[in-house]
Amino acid sequence: MLKQAVLQPSLLCFPLHPSLPGARASSVVAFSQHRQWWSQSRQNNRNNNNKVRCPVAANEYSSPSLLEQPTFVAKSRRPAKTTVTVLLTIGGVFAQTETTRELDDINGMNGQTLQLKLVSADLDHTGSEKKTGAAFAHEAKLGIGSITYEATFSVPANFGKIGAVVVRNELDNELFLKDIVLKIDGDDSAPLLFDCKSWLHSKFDRVFFTSNKSYLPSETPAGLVRLRKQELQILRGYGIGERKKFERIYDYDVYNDLGNPDSNPGLARPVLDRKSEQRSATVYVPRDEGFSEVKQEQSLLKLRSVIHDLLPSVEAGLVDLRMVGFPSFTAIDALFNEGLPLPPQDSTHTCRTIVPRLVKAMTAGAQNILQFELPEMVDRDKFSWFRDEEFARQTLAGFNPLSIQLVTEFPLASKLDPSIYGPPESLITAELIEREIKGVMTVDEALEQKKLFILDYHDLLLPFVHKVRELEDSTLYASRTLFFLTQESTLRPIAIELTRPASSKQPQWRQVFTPCWEATGFWLWRLAKAHVAVHDSVYHQLVSHWLRTHCCVEPYIIAANRQLSQMHPIYRLMHPYFRYTMEINAFARASLINANGIIEQTFSPGKYSLELSSAAYDKLWRFDMEALPADLIRRGMAMEDPEAEHGLRLTIDDYPYAKDGLLIWSAIEQWVADYVGHYYPSPADVAADSELQSWWTEVRTKGHSDKQHEPWWPSLNTQADLVRILTTIIWVASGHHAAVNFGQYHFAGYFPNHPSIARANMPVEDAEEDDLAAFRAKPEAALLRCFPSILQAAQVMAIQDVMSAHSLDEEYLGKDAEAAWTKNPVVYAAFERFNGRLRVIEGIIDARNADPRLKNRCGAGIVPYQLLKLYSGPGVTGMGVPNSISI
Repeated sequence: MLKQAVLQPSLLCFPLHPSLPGARASSVVAFSQHRQWWSQSRQNNRNNNNKVRCPVAANEYSSPSLLEQPTFVAKSRRPAKTTVTVLLTIGGVFAQTETTRELDDINGMNGQTLQLKLVSADLDHTGSEKKTGAAFAHEAKLGIGSITYEATFSVPANFGKIGAVVVRNELDNELFLKDIVLKIDGDDSAPLLFDCKSWLHSKFDRVFFTSNKSYLPSETPAGLVRLRKQELQILRGYGIGERKKFERIYDYDVYNDLGNPDSNPGLARPVLDRKSEQRSATVYVPRDEGFSEVKQEQSLLKLRSVIHDLLPSVEAGLVDLRMVGFPSFTAIDALFNEGLPLPPQDSTHTCRTIVPRLVKAMTAGAQNILQFELPEMVDRDKFSWFRDEEFARQTLAGFNPLSIQLVTEFPLASKLDPSIYGPPESLITAELIEREIKGVMTVDEALEQKKLFILDYHDLLLPFVHKVRELEDSTLYASRTLFFLTQESTLRPIAIELTRPASSKQPQWRQVFTPCWEATGFWLWRLAKAHVAVHDSVYHQLVSHWLRTHCCVEPYIIAANRQLSQMHPIYRLMHPYFRYTMEINAFARASLINANGIIEQTFSPGKYSLELSSAAYDKLWRFDMEALPADLIRRGMAMEDPEAEHGLRLTIDDYPYAKDGLLIWSAIEQWVADYVGHYYPSPADVAADSELQSWWTEVRTKGHSDKQHEPWWPSLNTQADLVRILTTIIWVASGHHAAVNFGQYHFAGYFPNHPSIARANMPVEDAEEDDLAAFRAKPEAALLRCFPSILQAAQVMAIQDVMSAHSLDEEYLGKDAEAAWTKNPVVYAAFERFNGRLRVIEGIIDARNADPRLKNRCGAGIVPYQLLKLYSGPGVTGMGVPNSISI
C-alpha cells in the first residue's frame, strides 16, 4: 500500500492560507490598495505626537534564545548598511484588522518592525560564539508590491565574516521576507545576500544563512555549527503536538484522511495503520511551502473557484440530469459552441472574473454559461479521435506516453492467480496476429524484429473489475491492446482483448476485437477502443501523474528539509525543483482525490481510485526505474548502445516523448554533474557527508518505508551515484510531470478522445437478442451511453482546463538561476551552460515538429509534440516545463 510523506491528518487544524473570498482583486489592484493605505497611515502617524508602542505579549512558541546574546563592544568599527525587502501580500502583512494595522504601523514608524542581529562565522579567541550586534530596520521605502527597510550596524573590525542574520518580526502579524542585502563600508567584496523567501511569524526568531557561500557539514564555519544543527531540529520537530499554520515542521504519515466516515458511512475509505480515520477541513503544510501570491491567484484560486463555485452551479443546473448522457455528438459539440447555461446565482459572477476562459456571459444580464474552448487537436481535425492511427499515435505522443511497451514474450499471459482470476493465457493468438498483419511475417519474426507493442492494463485492472461494476453507472474491464510497428515508425492497433473475471454469479467473459471492414465489427472495435481509452485515462491520472510525480516526490522534499541544512549545496540545488509541491498535494487531498472528490466522481474506479493507485505503487514503482533511460529500457522502448546518442538506441526512433525527453534528461544530468563535481571532488566526500547520507537514508526508510529493504535502491557512495539520484528526482519533478500534466486539456478536453469513465458494457457481453437488435439499429447510441454523463464530462473538462494552465510567475526549467547559484562563479557558469543547452533543445524540438518524415509529430491535422518544449507563456498552451510540480 502506498505510504506518503505528510503530517498526521488528525492533528491538522489550521488552513495554510486564510479562506479565500469568492471574488478577489488582482495582485496589481491589491498592491495599489496596500500602497494607498500604507502612505496614509504613515502620514497620520507622523502627525500624531503620542507615540504608542505595541506591547510584546509572552508567547510560548517564541524562541528568544537566538537574540539573547550580548551585543559586541569594540573600539574599531565599520558601518554596515542592511537593506531588507518585504513583499506586500494579500494574505499576510497589511491584510489584518484595522486595529492591528494601526498598531503595526505605529510600531513600524518607531523602528520596531524587524529586529536583526548579525552572526559571525568565526568563534572568538576563547572558542565561544562572538557577541552579536542588533539593529532595528527603519525608514521603509514603498515600492511596487514591496517595502524596503534599512538598518545600519557598527561591525567590529575583528568580527570576522558574517555568516548569518537572525531576524525577529516585532509586528503582530506575519510578513513575507524576500531578501536581505548587507554591505560593509570599506569592504570591496560583493554584498552579502540572504535569499529568504520566507514567512516570518510574529515574535519569532528566524535564522537565515548567507547565500554567498554553501557549506558541506564538515566545512561549516565554527561560528555557525550550533545554528546549523538548531535550525534542522526546528524543521524536524519532535513528532508531538498539534501543528500550527505558522510552523515549518516537516514530518511523515500516510494518506489516511481521504475518507469522511463521520459525515457519511459511505465515505469511509481503507486506512493503513489506524482502525478509523478523522478528516480535518484543511491539510497542514509547512508555512514556507505555500504558493506565491501570483500563483495563488493564477492557479489555486482558479481551482478553488471551479471546484467550490462553478461545479456546484453546474450540478445544480443538471440536478435532474445527473446521470444523463449526451443524446448526440451535436450535444457534445454544443459544450464548445453554445455552452451550458448556469443558474443565475451570485457565486457564478465571481467565476466569470476568475475563470473567464470557462465562464462567459450569455447575455448582457446576469446569466452565465459554462463554455469550453475547442482543444487544438479537434480544432485541427474534428474526427482525429475516431481514427486508429491517432489512437495509436497518442501512445507515443499523447498525454500518457509512459505505458506503451515492447512485447518480448509470447503467448501473452497474466501473472495473477488463475484459481481466482481464471486462465492466464490471452486469447490473442499467433494466428490472429498473423492474419491482422496480412502475413507479412510470423509472430516469431515480429518478436525478433521488435515489431509488436502493447498497452497492458490486464493485471492491474482485473482485481477491480467486479468492485467497480457494483458502483452506480460505472463499468470496467481488464484490457490488452496490441500494436504492430510499421515501416514508417508508426503503430497500428491490431487487437484488443477485454476481460471480465469470473464471479460467484457469472463465469469469466472475455473477447478479442480487431479492426473490421463490416459495420457491426467496426462499431464493436470502436467501442473496444473507447474502453481502452478509459483505461489509459485512469492509468494516466492515478499512476503516471498522481502516483509517479505528485506522491512520490513528496518524501524527497520532506527528507531534504529535515536532514539538509539550508546552507547545504545539495539543498540549494534541489530547492527550486521542490517548490510548491506540498501545497498542491494538500489541495489535491482536500478536493480532488478525497472521498467523493472530483476523481471519484468522474473516473471509472470511483471510490476505489486511490486503492488502484496504491496497488500500482506496490506492484510497479521502484526508484531506479523512475530515471527516464531506465524506464525506457524496462519497457523495451530502448536498449543501451554506447555508440548512440545519450547511450541509448530507441526501439521506435520516432517516439516524441522519448526523443525530446532524452535531450532534457541529458541536459539536467550534465548540469547536476557540474554542480556535484564542484562540491564533491572525490567519492570520499560524498560518503563523508553526514547530512546527505541522512537524507538518502530517510528517503528510503521513512519516505518509502514499506519498500526500504528492496535491493534496487541505488547506493550513495560516489559522485556518479549522487548525480543519478538527483537527476532522476529533477526529471520526475520537471520533464516527467510536464509531459503528463500540461497536455490534459489538449488530449482529453474533447472527452470522446480520452473519456475518464465508461458507463456501459460492450453490447455483446451476455447480451440479450433485444439488446443486440438495439445496437445494430443505432450503434452510435451505444457509444454515447458508454461515455461520461453530461455532468461528469463538464466536471472533468473544467478541472483539466485549469490544471493544464501555466501561471504568470511560472518558474521554468533552467530559465532563471537561484540567488545562491549566481554567487558562485563556477556554479553560475555551469548553470549558464545548462540554460544554453535548453535553448538549443527548443530549436531542435521545433525542427522535429516541422519534419514531415516524423509522422508521429508532423502531418495533416496532427498536433505537434510540444509538451517538452521548455518555455511557455501563461495559460493553456500545451507546452512549457516548470522546475517543479506546482499544479
